[in-house]
Amino acid sequence: MGYSFVPSSNVRAKALQMLNDRGVYIEDIAKLTYFLQEQYIPELKLEDCIESVEQVLEKREVQNAILTGIELDMLAEKEMLSQPLQQMLQMDESLYGIDEILALSILNLYGSISFTSYGHIDKLKEGILAELNEKSDGKVNAFLDDLVGAIAAAATSRMAHRYRAELEGEAE
Repeated sequence: MGYSFVPSSNVRAKALQMLNDRGVYIEDIAKLTYFLQEQYIPELKLEDCIESVEQVLEKREVQNAILTGIELDMLAEKEMLSQPLQQMLQMDESLYGIDEILALSILNLYGSISFTSYGHIDKLKEGILAELNEKSDGKVNAFLDDLVGAIAAAATSRMAHRYRAELEGEAE
């Protein structure tokens, strides 16, 4: 019996390519993670945040969310969606919450710290999120901004748990 599947390496490569094609790089997301964690982890380095973001991006569920969300953003840019969905995505309408729901699929992998961090960064629109929310360039980033915030928040949660484990190990 033969199995049919899409190789994980193809999915990961395409997800990273789609992020890069949209002007989002791992370091941009890591800067958000740094912003969220710098007051909690002494001597935090951007390199630590990059590593954490890279680990979050290794998860297939995260890659699937990226592929789905960015694809919908691109279809909206090409005006290939039916109304009223087309208009809601172009406007990034506040009552359309499916973009946040897709982001929550990432946060669910990393627990409560990721949820609170996501809410915080989503309101502040720090760093790359400010650029992604700029609507004057004709780009539709209804999903992308939430996905980027969720990845940064997930990396934050991952780091918080690892830092606590380190502290507990030192205390023993």
